[in-house]
Amino acid sequence: MATIVHVDSAQDDRLTDYVRLRDVQLRTSLEAEHGLFLAEGEKVIRRAVTSGHRPRSFLMAPRWVESLADILDAAGDVPCYVASEQLIEAVTGFHVHRGALASLHRSRLPSVESVVNGTHGRFRIAVLDSLIDHTNVGACFRSAAAMGVDAVLVTPRCADPLYRRSIKVSMGTVFQVPWTRIEPWPAGIDRLKEAGFTVAGMTLGEGAVTLDQLVAEDHDRLALVFGTEGHGLSAAVDRRLDRRVTIPMMHGVDSLNVAAASAVAFYATR
Repeated sequence: MATIVHVDSAQDDRLTDYVRLRDVQLRTSLEAEHGLFLAEGEKVIRRAVTSGHRPRSFLMAPRWVESLADILDAAGDVPCYVASEQLIEAVTGFHVHRGALASLHRSRLPSVESVVNGTHGRFRIAVLDSLIDHTNVGACFRSAAAMGVDAVLVTPRCADPLYRRSIKVSMGTVFQVPWTRIEPWPAGIDRLKEAGFTVAGMTLGEGAVTLDQLVAEDHDRLALVFGTEGHGLSAAVDRRLDRRVTIPMMHGVDSLNVAAASAVAFYATR
């Protein structure tokens, strides 16, 4: 059971995991060094802990201790720091409007093969190629979970799915959809083909079929690749694709935000 610890100073060294959460450079360095990630809000914390991630500590306003009592009971011998919302804001650098945070240990990422192989029947995966915006990464995971995508792969330059903002936007679904990083990239596309996947990239490039045409082809094992914001898929990725796919649009609109495009593609290929 977690130990309740009341704190009254924003300079308390025990709160190091939660300091200055808006500083992306600091968070990235701290998370890499200590192998941690942060979850915000009751629902997200529940999904993180129940998916098997081991808590390091909790930080919350008093009103959340009762709501998360079952999670704290099951957390083991870790501290739960309880402080006023004003003190939490001073520590983190922003208003934690969902009232609760948890610092959790990162688990070792599974191999690509364990995520995409050994499955019979229809299987869909999403590949997030070099997305740099944590909000877009989180939104893609949320859509993937909602539309029944079986797994997500992220390339080496893709933003961290376990960064606090990504987790928050995903509503914790990053803990529900199997995922891992695929390296090297784009050579990793060949591994997907060897595993029986048709690799389809979302693009505005020449030779693209419509999303409806891709759906009509009825592929049992399909990998949908989404390129980085702004530039889309690189030429090196494009050369390796089995299919180039576009979403037909109206009124002179030439593209969708990658998170919106992923939701459309996931729904169409469900």
